This record gives sequence, C-alpha cells and structure tokens, in this order.
Amino acid sequence: MTEISLSVNGRSVCGVAEPRTHLADFLRDTLDLTGTHLRCEQGVCGACTVLIDGAPARSCINYAVACQGAEVTTVEGFGTDGVMAQLRAAFHAEHALQCGFCTPGMLVTARDIVLRLPDADAARVRTELAGNLCRCTGYAGIVRAICRVLEDRKAEGADAIPQGRLGPVGARAAAVSSAQAAAPPAAVTAAAPATGELGLGGRAPNLETALAFTVRRPLAEVWAVLDDIPRVARCMPGATLTAPPADGRVEGRVAVKVGPIATNFTGTAHIARDEPGKRGMLSGAGRDSLSGSSARAEITYALAPGGTDATRIDIAVRALLAGPLAQFGRSQIVQGLMARLAAEFARRLEAMLEGGEDAPPASEAALRPWALVAAAIAEKFRSLFRKAR
Repeated sequence: MTEISLSVNGRSVCGVAEPRTHLADFLRDTLDLTGTHLRCEQGVCGACTVLIDGAPARSCINYAVACQGAEVTTVEGFGTDGVMAQLRAAFHAEHALQCGFCTPGMLVTARDIVLRLPDADAARVRTELAGNLCRCTGYAGIVRAICRVLEDRKAEGADAIPQGRLGPVGARAAAVSSAQAAAPPAAVTAAAPATGELGLGGRAPNLETALAFTVRRPLAEVWAVLDDIPRVARCMPGATLTAPPADGRVEGRVAVKVGPIATNFTGTAHIARDEPGKRGMLSGAGRDSLSGSSARAEITYALAPGGTDATRIDIAVRALLAGPLAQFGRSQIVQGLMARLAAEFARRLEAMLEGGEDAPPASEAALRPWALVAAAIAEKFRSLFRKAR
C-alpha cells in the first residue's frame, strides 16, 4: 500500500492505495464519490471522465498513486461552476439524458468543449463527443444542449479558455512507500537506452507486481549468471527463445495456460545492464496469437549484498495489456497469475543459482487455477470486511 495525498473537489485528501488501484476506484470506494461511473474500464466509453489538474481525463486508466499532488474534480465538485450550471439546465431542457449513466462524464467533456471551442458547430461537437459513448439518447439532445450553451456564451461575449485534451493527463511521480519491496524504478530505468518501439514508452501500466528474494551466492557470481540470457530464460515458465540473443536483443515466445486463461505471446525485447550499479532492465513488446491482444512490459532488477556470500535480488514487473485480454486487467485472478508467475520465476532462478545447474521443472501448484480463484475470492471478502469496518 502507498500513501497518497491530493486535492479532490477543492478539499485536501490523504489515503492509502495499492499501486494498481485506478483513480476511479479510489474516488468511488475510498472517498464515496460515486458520481464517477465505471463501465468499460479501458478508457473507451468516457463515463469515468473527471478533471485532473484542470484537464479532462479517464479516471479508469489513471492510477491513484500517479496523481500524487494533483487537483482532481469530479462531477460532484462543480456545484458553483457557472458553465456547468448552464450545461445542467440545457441538458434538462433539451432532454439530453435518459438512463443518466454516461451523463457525469458527458458533462465534464461538454464543459471542455464549451470552454475550448466557443465557435464549434454541431458537426464539431459531435466529433468532440466521439470519446463519450451513450446507448440511449442518440446524442441529438446532447448536441443541442451543448450548442445552446455555446450560443448563450457567445451572446454574453465569453472568451475561449485553453483546456487540456482527453487522455491520461496530470499524472505525477508518486512517492514510494518504504514498505515496497522492489527497488525504486527510477534507479533502474536509468540503465536502459532509448528504445521507442519496446517497453512502455512512457505509458501507464495496467498490471504491476514486485518481489524480492535472497540467494546464497556471491553478488559477482549472480551478476554474471544473469548475463546468460538462454539460461535465465529457462527459468520463466512457458518461455522459449526463438532466435539466439544478439547485442542485447532477444526474440522469444511465452505460452501460459491456467484454467480459462491461455496466452501465446511472441515478441522482442531489449536487455540493458548497468555494470557499476548492478541493475538491469528488460523492455519488450509482443502479441498474443490466440486473442490478438498486445502487451508491452518493463522488467527491472537490482542486485545488492544480502549478507555473507549472499545476494538480494529485487524484481519489478510493469506491463500494459491491450486488446481482449485487457478486459481481465483488473481481475484478481489475472493479477494473482502475474504475481505467481513472477514468484515461480524467482524460485527457479534461485534454485539454478544455488544448485549451479539449469532451472528445475515448474511447480504445478504455483499455477493451479483453483488456487488463483480462491485467492481472488478471499481478497474480495477482505476488501468488503475493510469497508464494513
């Protein structure tokens, strides 16, 4: 858990959240601001749109910890806003809502259009609303309502106010909790060269996990073994190299099947190592031939003395999943699977380092599907119990 502080609707808020908690979940579950609605949870429908540092953004694809120090405004925070008052009246007059599910995000987007594009016509308004989906109104009333406010403000002589664009805006570097096991990502990413086509490329991940373990081998020996890419690759369950490594570039495949979840990713990665700092980074990208999903990932590791003739290894995995598999991105099962794969990799790597031979077989118990389901159910009950308290 990470402590975060930010301003929400003009009020200073402090709380704790897991690094994977989206801003929308933090607003709804922790602050009880349920005016922010969640539907697609992939940044597509626009129902969760809020303002972050004055710019409209999807709260379902922004992490709460990444908004450290930001100013967030939800639909509940526009009580004294003049433009929003005009929009609410126009939406009512033009019958611009039916079920109302999309309305909070629609209003925030409409306010951005009115302030940023005072001369917009109906066609431009429709284009600007393309990122906000409504399944009941047909958009006609919404467009009329926004055009009405545009005409009213033009008659008042109101000027345009530059506004931000939709997207993951306002993200800031979150403070790292002392309880986190992984090495600070900033210390590791400095070792990686600029590879625009691989890794996250500055995008926010939607899957993260971190772990640390100690092996009873000297640091120099562990560092040398980690440079043997084929040997290390055999420690990853389901991973195979499809071409010999060359100049730090690796081509391979990762196939994993756990119950209903099956993947067969093929892709490329670049491995960078920082010799003085004894840390490294793998930046990769791949595509799943089974679902058509794509993934980008950054895996960082750092070595440190762990005692007499022992080495501590900190590993952090940050991945961005897109496509059909991204629908499971918030699933406790997928999060659990990712954590168990990382733990299984650590187990096999540790056994290889201490045994001096190739990696042992994968542990079937580590990937048992019912164990993942049980862990997800248990976590849900723990979450409900925490809320009840």
